This record gives sequence, C-alpha cells and structure tokens, in this order.
Amino acid sequence: MSFRVLYIDDDAAIARLVQKHLGRMGHDVSHAETATIALEVMHSEAFDVVVLDHYLRSGTGHEVLAQMRESRVDLPVVYVTGSNEAQIAIEAIKAGAADYVIKSVSDDFLPLLTSAIEQSVANAQLRAAKAKADEEIRQGKERAEALLAEVNHRVANSLALVASLLRLQISSARSDEVKAELAETQARISAIAGMHRSLYTSDDVSKVELDRYLNRLTAELYNSLHSAEKPVRLLLDADAITLTADKAVSVGMVVTELVTNAFKYAYPQGQGGDIRVQLKRISDEEAMLRVEDDGVGMVPDSAPKGTGLGSRIVKSMAATLGEGLRYLEAERGTIAEVPLRLDSNG
Repeated sequence: MSFRVLYIDDDAAIARLVQKHLGRMGHDVSHAETATIALEVMHSEAFDVVVLDHYLRSGTGHEVLAQMRESRVDLPVVYVTGSNEAQIAIEAIKAGAADYVIKSVSDDFLPLLTSAIEQSVANAQLRAAKAKADEEIRQGKERAEALLAEVNHRVANSLALVASLLRLQISSARSDEVKAELAETQARISAIAGMHRSLYTSDDVSKVELDRYLNRLTAELYNSLHSAEKPVRLLLDADAITLTADKAVSVGMVVTELVTNAFKYAYPQGQGGDIRVQLKRISDEEAMLRVEDDGVGMVPDSAPKGTGLGSRIVKSMAATLGEGLRYLEAERGTIAEVPLRLDSNG
C-alpha cells in the first residue's frame, strides 16, 4: 500500500534522500522547508502522514504540532530528532506525535523511518475505522430506539383503545358483578398501557421511570375507582427509581391489584380513609413497594374475596420482582409489601 507523505525539514539533502528511498517503495513524498509552507500544503492537499523534523529555520517541530492542533489538522506525525534529544521526542509524543525516529547518518535511519511511517498510518487507519464503526453503532442505536419508541406508542394507543371499549361495555352491562370484573380488567390493561406510554416518553426506551409511571397509574386508578359513597384518598410517595420494562409491568400490575382491593374492601360503604402507595429505595440493589390502608384489615390466610384472580396475579407478579408478596401485622388496616431487586444501573 502506498502513502502520501509530507516531509517537513529544512535540510534539502536529507529530504531528497528520504524522497528517493520512500519513492522506491511506492510512496509519494512532498517536501516543505518551513512551517508556513507545510501548513498551506496540508490544507490544500491530502496526505496520509507527516514526517516532521524538530529543527527548522523558522522555529521547531513542537510549534508546528501546536499549529496543526489549532488548525484542526488530524494527521499522524512521525517526529524526527537528534540522538541526544530524548526529552524533545517525549514532548513531541505528548503533543500528539504518533511516533519518533532518531536522525542519524547510519544505515538504520531510513528503514526505521519507513517502519514508523507505515505503523503510524496503520494505527491511524484503525482509529478511523473504529470511529466510523462507533458512529454507525450510535446511529443504529438511535434508529432502533426511535423505532422501539414508535412501537411502544402504538401499543399504548391500542391498549388505551381496548380500555375505552371496556368502559363502553361496563356502561351497558346489567350485572354489577360483570361491571366489577370488567372494571378490574380495564384497570389491568390501563396499567400495561401506562408502562408502554412511559417507555416512549422516556429518554431511555429500555427503562421505565417508576416514580413517573406510578404517578400516572395511581391518578388513573383513582379516577376510575373513587366514588362519593367512599371518600377515599389515594396517596403516592415514590423515589426516583428505574426498572426494565418487564419488571415495571409487574410493579404496575401489583399496584393496580392491591389498590383496587383496598378501594373495594378496606372501607365500608359510606366511610372513607387513605390508601398509601410507597416506593422507597433501600440500597443500590433493593427497593420496597408498599401499599397500605387504615381500613377494616384482613384475616391472615383467609380465602380471597371475589374470584381470587387478583390475588393470584399479585403473587405471580411479586415473585418476579424479588422475595414475593408479604403482609405485615398492623393494629389497623392492611399493609402489603413487595421487595424489589433493582437493576445494576437502576
């Protein structure tokens, strides 16, 4: 493979020697005696590598390196210096040179220079290829995230439509039992739709911000469940925690079922109180989800009320999040806790 080389040196004899040697190997070498000429040539022509001598009539190679940086000339530089000037070479490397060669009258100079040129160009090409690949990966990731956001948007809209159809079905149902079961199904669908909505409105389409998700979910639950006969307040206290989409669905379903049960059974008709949903970070690896009320409480190990489907959903979903569902002893009301195992970057 041949390269275009810019050789910067005010020693014309050495320059001709280098041009002749590299030319025999198929490389095209241009010569510039001063920094000014070299910079003009760099901006007007394309080169693969620069060979830069330290001592020039109008300054030093270090000054040329600085001017190259200021002019945003991004070319590998092989620095050439004297045999007793190791510190100069080190400073050149720190300033951005890719390699250095000790100038000497021995037969080793030209082979060493050729090897340094070829190695510097190869490394520069590898860096350019990596940068291109990184950019392609970044663009591909952005396209995938945009597509996934659109998918989540459409899924959320479709689920919202299903929930709306269920509302119409509820309004036309004659049986109170059927209405209640349809309302529970609608709440479950709305919980999943809310998760997808959180994904397409998030900066990271693979993660759900639970505090924002639960804020929206509890508001929707309250609007669908509260009534004048039961003046119940639904309160949320959630830390800023993110989870993967599959775990967020489980959290949403658990909250939906526990809050729905509390609305239905915690407070008798005509009485009201609070239902509190809490999500608190315990450590980097764990958080605690709690739903509690001050109502009539529940008998431990008692049979579930209704069909028992909600209880089975809660237990199944809670088991995917950590240690599962547990009920705490309380002087009044019911306290349900679900430990959450957090993602490593959650």
